[in-house]
Amino acid sequence: MTFEQALTLLVLAAVVTALIWDKVRSDVVALAGAAFLLMTGVVRPVEVQSAFASPAIIALASLFVIAYAMELSGLLDTAIRKVVALCKRIGTAGLWILIGLAGGASAFLNNTPIVVLSAPVVRDVANSLGRSPKCYLIPLSYAAVLGGCCTLIGTSTNLLVNDMAMVAGQPRFGIFEITPAGLMVAAAGGLYLLLFSTRLVKAGNGEPKASASEAAHAAENFREPGLAGGLIGSAEPFAKQVELRPWAALTSSLVFVGVVTLAALNVAPIAACAFAGAVLLILLRVITATEAYSGLRPEVLMLIAGMVVLGIALDETGLAGSATALLLGSMDGMSPLLALVILYGTTLFATEILSNATVAVLFTPIAVSMAEAFAVSPRPFLVAIMLAGSAAFATPFGYQTNVIVYQMGGYNYLDFVKVGIPLNLITWVVGVIAIQMYFPF
Repeated sequence: MTFEQALTLLVLAAVVTALIWDKVRSDVVALAGAAFLLMTGVVRPVEVQSAFASPAIIALASLFVIAYAMELSGLLDTAIRKVVALCKRIGTAGLWILIGLAGGASAFLNNTPIVVLSAPVVRDVANSLGRSPKCYLIPLSYAAVLGGCCTLIGTSTNLLVNDMAMVAGQPRFGIFEITPAGLMVAAAGGLYLLLFSTRLVKAGNGEPKASASEAAHAAENFREPGLAGGLIGSAEPFAKQVELRPWAALTSSLVFVGVVTLAALNVAPIAACAFAGAVLLILLRVITATEAYSGLRPEVLMLIAGMVVLGIALDETGLAGSATALLLGSMDGMSPLLALVILYGTTLFATEILSNATVAVLFTPIAVSMAEAFAVSPRPFLVAIMLAGSAAFATPFGYQTNVIVYQMGGYNYLDFVKVGIPLNLITWVVGVIAIQMYFPF
């Protein structure tokens, strides 16, 4: 092992330990690791510069601005009010419709504001129907997570895996390329939640005075930053009720649809389309420059940038290749399918204790090297990282939306374990089957 490899391994171990110890914010941990690697010469300034200017960072920042513009237009608040009226007319079925809509919206928009706004609505409607909110708030959070797995822009994990794969020489993913597999996983998970979640969670009353603003505040103060799935950042801006501004709502929606359409047609990469869309919204005065900066969520972007630097170090020093060689040595005689199953399960476990950005950086190079060793397409292994990297269901701290409903619903830790572990197993099995159907070796 060379000096650079030993130093990179030491930094990696320190970063992972700090994230699990969870006393320092995860973005600070990632940036500290990147700074140490830069100062010791393991990575060069130009490589750090490329990490901060990666397509994943540009795409995420731009999509945050577009989503924030849609929220400030009052579009999301108005949509939720319409759904509330529907819920009151059709009863309990309306709650599941709302949960399903939240999951669908999370395929395109950041799921934190969706859950911050939807959770109090679900609680209030459940109480008005004489049902326990506890039976519906966990499914709301999990549906938002499952929805994010359905498109390339649904979660930062997907964008980061796509970015890391491109660095490794793989063609980029289309915005809807993973949708068939993601929909199968989401449908299986949604059916499980519909049939069993209310039976697994002990009914009880949620906090009667919890509001959207207090839910956002709870997420800020109660979150465990190392275990927040890479989605740290303020939820407070999304908690205020906003009156509908028709022109702003229509314009921001059309711009968002245009961004998705252009990216889906491969007119330009998603980073370029989203960046152009964000700038257009500022030029059209749908959102001011100051508001756009407020919606950027720099904590998320800095976390990802720091982890990308670590990924570059793993690749440049050859440490990722050495680790993969050792891993493949233990898989001698194993079929690609069994290797896919193991990789999916390992990623699934890792994302419960580490941020999804960390998981994406650590496992994407292994996925590519594993495919090359088996002389098969890397696509199935990369999709496994995308799906499993966001599937944090077994703890209340695996994802920020879990933290939000954890406080509001008055859950205990075991509620998430009871509902989440079977959901992990179901998505694991269905995920592997779906990957084999749509991404054969």
